[in-house]
Amino acid sequence: MQKRADLDWILKDLADSVPQTRHVVVLSSDGLCIAQHGCDVDTADRIAAACAGLQSLSSAIATEFPHGDGRMRLVVIEISGGMFYLMAAGTGAYLAVLADEGVDAGLMGQRMRDLVMRIGEHLSAPPRATPAGRAT
Repeated sequence: MQKRADLDWILKDLADSVPQTRHVVVLSSDGLCIAQHGCDVDTADRIAAACAGLQSLSSAIATEFPHGDGRMRLVVIEISGGMFYLMAAGTGAYLAVLADEGVDAGLMGQRMRDLVMRIGEHLSAPPRATPAGRAT
């Protein structure tokens, strides 16, 4: 899957609208970086790979809620030095944001939800096709 350059301005808008935003990454559920803002390709790829693991773990926890739908919606982690957010953002796609300490957590959550609601269908990431002759 190729990077989607048309998402750059949308991710930049999110970063610019919430002070203290450091990195914004859109990734597929299997950890492939689709688009990024505020970081180089290697950093975005590391974030995407870590997010795939977190998404999987949070989905496993979600199954423990018998009246839920079993899907992860939002993960927030407070880390020494900042905040990490991971939000479901369309079919098979996720929006990840790293922000410095002092970020307005409420504003970040609101802006991320607004972004997903506005353009969620554009953030979909269909599963990658398996090459012929390769087991799934």
